[in-house]
Amino acid sequence: MTTYPHSIRLETEQQQFLTILSREDALARFQAALFPRSVPSETRALADALGLPLSEDITAPIDVPPFDRSNVDGFALRAADLMSASQARPVQLTLNPESITCGTLPRFPVLGGSATPIATGGPLPRGADAIIMVEHTHPVEANSIEVRRAVSPGQFVSSAGSDMAQGEVLLRAGTVIGSREIGMLAACGIAQVAVARRLRVAILSTGDELVQPGEKLRPAGIYDANGPIISAAIVENGGEAHFLGAFPDDEAGLEKAMREALAAHDVLILSGGTSKGAGDVSHRIIDRLGKPGIIAHGVALKPGKPLCLAVCDDKPVIILPGFPTSAMFTFHDMVVPVLRRMAGLPPRVDAQVSAQLPFRVPSELGRTEFVMVSLVQGREGLAAYATGKGSGAITSFTQADGFVRIEALSDHLPAGSQVPVTLFTPQVRVPDLVIIGSHCTGLDLVIGELSREAVSVRSLAVGSLGGLAAAKRGECDLAPIHLLDPSTQTYNTSFLSDGLELVPGWRRMQGLVFRLGDARFEGRGAQEAVQAALADPECMMVNRNQGAGTRILIDQLLGLARPDGYWNQPRSHNAVAAAVVQKRADWGVTIAPVAHAAGLGFTPLTQEHYDFALVSDRRDKAAVQAFLAALQRPGTHAALEKAGFTSASRPGVD
Repeated sequence: MTTYPHSIRLETEQQQFLTILSREDALARFQAALFPRSVPSETRALADALGLPLSEDITAPIDVPPFDRSNVDGFALRAADLMSASQARPVQLTLNPESITCGTLPRFPVLGGSATPIATGGPLPRGADAIIMVEHTHPVEANSIEVRRAVSPGQFVSSAGSDMAQGEVLLRAGTVIGSREIGMLAACGIAQVAVARRLRVAILSTGDELVQPGEKLRPAGIYDANGPIISAAIVENGGEAHFLGAFPDDEAGLEKAMREALAAHDVLILSGGTSKGAGDVSHRIIDRLGKPGIIAHGVALKPGKPLCLAVCDDKPVIILPGFPTSAMFTFHDMVVPVLRRMAGLPPRVDAQVSAQLPFRVPSELGRTEFVMVSLVQGREGLAAYATGKGSGAITSFTQADGFVRIEALSDHLPAGSQVPVTLFTPQVRVPDLVIIGSHCTGLDLVIGELSREAVSVRSLAVGSLGGLAAAKRGECDLAPIHLLDPSTQTYNTSFLSDGLELVPGWRRMQGLVFRLGDARFEGRGAQEAVQAALADPECMMVNRNQGAGTRILIDQLLGLARPDGYWNQPRSHNAVAAAVVQKRADWGVTIAPVAHAAGLGFTPLTQEHYDFALVSDRRDKAAVQAFLAALQRPGTHAALEKAGFTSASRPGVD
């Protein structure tokens, strides 16, 4: 038997993806392998049936109401007695010697010329066919009333069975029990109902790198987010989630866990181990668990291509991609429809809104792509900003309002296009204050002040230039910027246009960041250190994204030089520091507070002005005023100083 080096074996195994199916084809094959099938049912007490679908029709065992009853406080009478009643010719009726209240049976019939006092809900006495409200009568003597208006037969009377008639179908099979349905069933005296049993879903996370929340994070380890988030999503869709833990990439141990989970549950869901790398073993186990086995492995989705769908002895087995965003999109798009159908639940209906894309959104031909977006209110309607954090970013879900779908035959969505946005929640969450532009850890301190005042804030990091463009379009209230004009060597003011005004923020020191002890940087000035880095072909930098104020500063520093690592362009100061700490780069440019927090060396480069471009016609907005007030507070100044910033409003700061 020929053996191969590990690198060759890994490359060979990664090329063994099965045929990539379209989203529609994969879903159709998966459903065809599972349906038709009966929905498992059980009998539950009414109070325990909330959220579950009925497994059979329910008919009314009694009339509701079970007797003719009054809808108002008044008098039960015969409508014929008041046919001639008017203001000029009042009719006098004699009162019967009883008052009917809820739960009391009438003792006396209502004869011609008589009436009986009755409360709302009281049963109608024999002979009565209408109710007149008490405020439309006048007492006469001790036992009579005078009426000056006619009434119609049946007025203010609910007849027996007028709400629900005995034998009538109240609720059809498949109806999801909510509070209204519980009230209806209780009114009929029904205490137990047959409902679809919640699906028992087992969840396993796979991967040697996984660490459970609460445990110490080891080197090269990551916390397991997929297990908890998938479990919560199963509960949200009517299932009973059983998270069984994270398992290393050991084939024998994982197979044992998968077999035990499948035997005790209706569905088995795993995350990770679908990409056919040498360490990915879960998909290799499936065909040993039952027929027909793998239905689809590889779907033309982005994110979500490695999705694996299988059916083992009539039970679905799903292996979701390992990255959280990929896992959740494929779960909601491909798995939720199947789980809800198995559980007898109706298809999920998501709300949609229309929004305009401020920027071009590229896509990959041949794959249906889901792009998460955050919504803001512009001058001409909603604008949708792509979050753009990648399939490994769990924060994308919490920061986004919904997603845009790009069909497989499109390679992009053009800027300015109007697109449907599928919402994650039933309504659009409109924040009180929208901030779009450059991000800074100091900004988090100010936003924290506003949060304590119950002011909701949406902050989107798109860089200084992107923030200015958003402000000009009226898509934000404030745009944080730190842009140096090379012709004047001044910050920010020259970049403002009509309708924008500058609000001073704070000063922060930008500088070179490096690992302590690196002789190429230690003890040198910024220019000398950069020249030393450029002279060493082994010295790798980490850059910043285009449009960021820091990127403009870096390009001025480098001139025409493009050292190794120049095209590594993370979107935050923290990412630059992390690249240097983890030795993926040797130097970069970040702000002093981030460098010091990371334990890195720092050589000052320039003190930049981090200010805010305010949309002038938003100045009087309550949330904007709250932000401006927070900037001026001594407590905010103190927090900024402690974090390593200098407030622009501090005396002596230009």
